[in-house]
Amino acid sequence: MMKRNLLKCILWVLLLAGCFPLLAVAGAQQKEQRYKIAVCDWMILKRQKIGSFQLVHELKGDGVELDMGGLGKRERFDNKLREPHFQQLFRETAQKFQVEVSSIAMSGFYGQSFLERTNYKELVRECLDAMQVMGAKVAFLPLGGIKAGWENEPELRMAVVKRLKEVGDMAASEGLVIGIETQLDAKGEVKLLKEINSPGIKIYFKFQNALENGRDLCKELKILGKKRICQIHCTDTDGVTLPFNKRLDMNKVKKTLDKMGWSGWLVVERSRDKEDVRNVRKNYGTNIEYLKKVFQE
Repeated sequence: MMKRNLLKCILWVLLLAGCFPLLAVAGAQQKEQRYKIAVCDWMILKRQKIGSFQLVHELKGDGVELDMGGLGKRERFDNKLREPHFQQLFRETAQKFQVEVSSIAMSGFYGQSFLERTNYKELVRECLDAMQVMGAKVAFLPLGGIKAGWENEPELRMAVVKRLKEVGDMAASEGLVIGIETQLDAKGEVKLLKEINSPGIKIYFKFQNALENGRDLCKELKILGKKRICQIHCTDTDGVTLPFNKRLDMNKVKKTLDKMGWSGWLVVERSRDKEDVRNVRKNYGTNIEYLKKVFQE
């Protein structure tokens, strides 16, 4: 009887010893960060390149914002993700380095007008397809390429609202969101969102815009509220890296977002050292490390 009981005890010990590492891994996977840190692939000189995943992994980032590729005078984005071979390769590489895709960016519209592209629906459709491929829920659409002052010209504003309503509804029908970046203040963006009236359009907030225009960053966040902000470019213009930025109080920002109940991706775009602007590892490694210290520790 004693031998039988001893054998049972040994078997249980062996079983638990074998299961413990799996349980530990499962526990780690279940632990979700309220804030995750990503970086724009085009800013680390890896626009739509497989190497972006390994680099972000080495920089200790949680994710990467993949770009749709250059646009310029092309009819379509210079986009690898429309090809099945690259779709599989990007997914496998992301999984290998345990790097998520926070969002898909249409950065080409920084320079090209969303209002002047007759094939705007096809371009957005291609972005939505890429989001489905990479498991991203948010697209980034800057409106910087539209003629300056469009917000105050009734005909142009109506045209922009109409187009954003159309593509927003396209996104919403698939459970996706397009985050727009404008030069408006928070009250102006709230008004614009009401005019668009689509659950598929939200604000992709950018610290740099508020800071460069002398606005109270935390007040702007509170005016927009957590439900209108889908994602955040949490950097300033180039000059110094985030730990040395005197006009951006990141701890105050965190307290504001905490109080708002917001959670999601904080994406590093700029805040490079102007004396060493092309040193990707130094600039983005420093920014990611700082943001993780503030938002995740």
